[in-house]
Amino acid sequence: MKGVVTKSTGSWYTVIDDDNNSIDCRLKGKFRIKGIKSTNPVAVGDFVKFEYEEGKETGVINKINDRKNYIIRKSVNLSKQTHIIAANIDIAFLIVTIDNPPTFTGFIDRFLATAEAYNIKSVILFNKLDSYSDEELDKLAMLDETYSDIGYKCIAISATKGIGLDEVKELMENKTTMFSGHSGVGKSTLINAIEPSLNLKTKEVSKQHKQGMHTTTFAEMFKLSFGGYIIDTPGIKGFGVVDFEPNQITDYFPEFFKIKSACKFNNCMHINEPKCAVKDAVENGEIAYSRYASYIQMVEGDEEHYRTDIYS
Repeated sequence: MKGVVTKSTGSWYTVIDDDNNSIDCRLKGKFRIKGIKSTNPVAVGDFVKFEYEEGKETGVINKINDRKNYIIRKSVNLSKQTHIIAANIDIAFLIVTIDNPPTFTGFIDRFLATAEAYNIKSVILFNKLDSYSDEELDKLAMLDETYSDIGYKCIAISATKGIGLDEVKELMENKTTMFSGHSGVGKSTLINAIEPSLNLKTKEVSKQHKQGMHTTTFAEMFKLSFGGYIIDTPGIKGFGVVDFEPNQITDYFPEFFKIKSACKFNNCMHINEPKCAVKDAVENGEIAYSRYASYIQMVEGDEEHYRTDIYS
């Protein structure tokens, strides 16, 4: 039997087969001893093969098909292990809020670089457009310009007011897409606005700490009435990058990659070397300083300071 994993709770997985039947499955033991460092060897979006357990309505997953791609991060509490957020994704939507809660550029850049590394198209959704002050709208416009100039599609939306949702739905049609971002940015509210029949649970953001509370505890994939699937993911506090060699990181910043051949040295790291095209572009305002700061943090393996605003 074969199917796609639509929900992962850690030890059990919901698999939808070709006849649209839902089967609760567990992993065959051998997956636990294959040296897979990920906390979840099977991820939502994985295509798998399984067999029914004798005399039961539950199944056992015995093969994970090759993935087209996946998005992965370091686990927050288990730094030596990794966590695959989702697999076989056509578009990864990163939901960003300027405030309540704030999304800092370091987090955005780590997400985008990881998507680039694993060949996943990214779209940035600036949510809660209806709630911002003039100063916050100016900051949104600055971020929109920064990422649009690089080539990322950016859409300003309001999940509660329905602003910009038609454009998002058009991108999602007949695709497997994923919504990701911090807790409280409005992932579940946005999914409910796009597909009201799902009626996902939502929670308010803490006004005191400006942090969201986890509404989604496990990744889950839902079928959309207008074609395609959406993967809802738990809110992410941190985004530790995985298996990035320092000399490769340039390739995951499209605006760096575009001009790196103009550097004097072929192996230029864009830090201390003379006649560096990337550093010149930063100084000339052609590359955003926030992007360069994110790059330096990633090269240096800084896993803390990306969670703060470089302009504060």
